[in-house]
Amino acid sequence: MSRIGNKAITIPAGVELTIADGNEVTVKGPKGTLTRKFSPMMSIEVEDGTVKVVRPNEEKRTKQLHGTTRALLATMIEGTHTGYTKTLQIVGIGYRAALAGKKLTMNLGYSHPVEFDIPADVEVTVPDATTINITGIDKQRVGQFAANVRAARKPEPYGGKGVRYKDEHVRRKEGKTAAKK
Repeated sequence: MSRIGNKAITIPAGVELTIADGNEVTVKGPKGTLTRKFSPMMSIEVEDGTVKVVRPNEEKRTKQLHGTTRALLATMIEGTHTGYTKTLQIVGIGYRAALAGKKLTMNLGYSHPVEFDIPADVEVTVPDATTINITGIDKQRVGQFAANVRAARKPEPYGGKGVRYKDEHVRRKEGKTAAKK
């Protein structure tokens, strides 16, 4: 029994959901439009402002698809209604970020600046030199771009320097101590 898959998704005001043949779902909201094709094994039902995903049988494969389909639909609806944001912080002396057109340039202690091309469906803002805000309507695209930026210089446990998520806790290590006498 899938607890996630059985939950109904309420469609907020201002969001329009249409299902084409072959389980192709289009969600239009104030932030934009997302389209995704789901497995034909699942049946997606829209009634009275709610969406419900129903599986046809109790096979292992359909049980796996049930919760995944419902979760993907819920993120599409939430993304087009409110959007997603990831905030990154840069910690370290001389570490900074700047935005130039459609490129994010960061100085992270390397001999060269690290540059990222910003995807078309993701918006990046740099309010100050040590903060990066990544927003968009597709949760996967926002999270993947944030992960790629963070991978340029992951936070290290001794000095705590690097690129980290705003709410990320970096586990600190003590480091070397003087020789005991």
